[in-house]
Amino acid sequence: MKPVFEIKDVSYRYPDKKALSNINISIYPGDFLAIVGPNGSGKSTLLKLILGILNLQDGEILMNGTDIRKLNKRTGIGYVSQKANSASSGFPANVYEVVRSGLIQMKPIFQRFNKADDQKVEAILKRLHIEHLKHKNISELSGGQQQRVFIARALISNPSVLVLDEPTVGIDAKHVAEFYALLEQLKNEGITILLVTHDIGVVVDTATQVACLNEHLHFHGTTHQFKSLDEVEISKIYGHPVQFIDHSGHDRECCL
Repeated sequence: MKPVFEIKDVSYRYPDKKALSNINISIYPGDFLAIVGPNGSGKSTLLKLILGILNLQDGEILMNGTDIRKLNKRTGIGYVSQKANSASSGFPANVYEVVRSGLIQMKPIFQRFNKADDQKVEAILKRLHIEHLKHKNISELSGGQQQRVFIARALISNPSVLVLDEPTVGIDAKHVAEFYALLEQLKNEGITILLVTHDIGVVVDTATQVACLNEHLHFHGTTHQFKSLDEVEISKIYGHPVQFIDHSGHDRECCL
C-alpha cells in the first residue's frame, strides 16, 4: 500500500529555537495518527509543513508519491485549525454559510454558489447531525457544536485526509467524548486522520497510530504499542510526570 504522506528526514528551525530534528514518519490510507507531545514540541510545526503553511527547510515530504513543493494545492485534505473555535466568536455568519465556505477553494473566481453546492451543504449537515443548527449564528453554539461545524466545512469538499490541530481546546469533557465518537465514525468510513494534541490520554481509544514528538521523534507505532510504554518512558518524552485523562473525565494513572 502506498503511503498518503512520507515524511523524510524533516528538520525545522525558528530564529530562536530548533522545532524539529530528523523526523521520519509514513502515514497510510485509513490511518488515524495522533501526534502527541508537550507544548512547544513541534507538533503544530509538522502539520504546517505538511499543509504547506510553512516551507520546508531540510528533508522532504511526499504526498501520494509527489514532493509537496511541486504541488500548487493540497487537494484532498480537509483542515481544522487550532484557532477555529476562538475565531468564531462574534463572527457574523450562520452555520450554513460557514459550512458552505468550505467550497470556495473549489470554485472559479467570482462564480456564485449554485443548487449543487446547496445540496452538498445539506448532505454534510445531515451526515454530522447538525442540520437543525443551520440557521444559528456560529457564535451562539457550544464549543462541541462549533467543532462539528468546522469539521463539516473541512469535509464538504470530500477530502480523503482530515487534519486537526488541537481540536478539543476549550471543549468540555462531555463534548470531547462526542467529538472522538465522531472521529471514530469518520475513521470507520475510511478517512485518513492526522490529529495533533498535547493530551495523550485521548489517543488510546480511537487512534490507530501514535507519534510522540519533542523536537525528535521519540516514538512511532500502533496504539497498542504506545499503551505498553511505562510512566517513566512517557515522562522522559514530556520532561515531567504525566497523567492520562479518560473520556469520562476521571483521572487515570499514566501506566496503562
